[in-house]
Amino acid sequence: MIYLDNAATSWPKPPEVLRAMADFLECSGGNPGRSGHRLSVAAARVMYNAREAVAELFNVPDPLRVIFAPNVTYALNLVLRGLLKAGDQVVTTSMEHNSVMRPLRAWQASGGGLKVVRCSREGRLDIECLRATVNPGTRLVVVTHASNVTGNLMPLAEIAAIAHRAGALLLVDAAQTAGVVPIDQPAQGIDFLAFTGHKGMQGPPGTGGLVLGEAVDAAQLQPLIRGGTGSGSEFEEQPEMLPDKYESGTPNGVGIAGLGAGVRYVLNRGVAAVRAHEVELTGLLLAGLRGIPGVTIYGPGSAAEMTAVVSCCLVGHSVSEVGERLDEEFGILTRVGLHCAPAAHKTIGTFPDGTIRLAPGPFTSQSDIHQILRAIEVIARS
Repeated sequence: MIYLDNAATSWPKPPEVLRAMADFLECSGGNPGRSGHRLSVAAARVMYNAREAVAELFNVPDPLRVIFAPNVTYALNLVLRGLLKAGDQVVTTSMEHNSVMRPLRAWQASGGGLKVVRCSREGRLDIECLRATVNPGTRLVVVTHASNVTGNLMPLAEIAAIAHRAGALLLVDAAQTAGVVPIDQPAQGIDFLAFTGHKGMQGPPGTGGLVLGEAVDAAQLQPLIRGGTGSGSEFEEQPEMLPDKYESGTPNGVGIAGLGAGVRYVLNRGVAAVRAHEVELTGLLLAGLRGIPGVTIYGPGSAAEMTAVVSCCLVGHSVSEVGERLDEEFGILTRVGLHCAPAAHKTIGTFPDGTIRLAPGPFTSQSDIHQILRAIEVIARS
């Protein structure tokens, strides 16, 4: 079996992740912050170590500004629902995932201001169009760091400069880049960095979070839910201290243990090394697909401009047929369709059918890529 669906969830996980999760349940299974006994303290230590690992990955000086959440969707909603107020205006792009578009469309339906900057058919952002759209009335700019459909990387430093010049804050959806593309949150001017743990960070499903930039005033960001935190238990009001303000309820300790181990794996291997590996595989994939008659490739077409996400279609074959044949005849697992990003597919001209998405990962080999190309060539000729 060849797994080519790393843009949805990375697999396999590093052995360290499995060991960390089993060890948490066996040796550190207490409820962190709720008790003073040794198992509670051990669980709290595991969580803080994971928080430190995430902070190191993004070059964040204060680990307490790392907020754990069930996934990146929760983290994005925390900002979109906890920050925006009546009269605020939001600017985003036409390459966003539904984790951004659905809450923003709900915000718009309730009377909120929303402007969507349309990208090119290759998925590229027109930076001058963004500059003309963002104005002093803009409260928040929301962008994906990389499209989950075409892999396009957005110019974050330029986008941040435009947002900050207008007095707006920048929210970045790093679901596709955290752990596979170097991210320096302070240097890139990212105010809110939303991440998911189960993709490039090599953690298990059910993990993710939000990192608050130093310029963000947490008093302006309301929590999505309120409840027990283990701190300030004498008060019936939600605590203001970080990260407790946004982490109500018993945390996913076993998942966070796995996330911490996954991030340590990435740090030990080196994000730059992971990125180089994926650029090499993406280049091989693009070059090989171009040589197969009937294949159309979407996106920038340059491995240096994108993550390891390649979308394509085959003339005369539906995407569902290709996906099914790759799985059943060749043991190659991909994802086909709209990838929860209809706006992106409308932008690149593949709505409503979508594309075949090929997403190698850190454990994909060159041999795997050659087998994939041979399989697609067989299907294209049939």
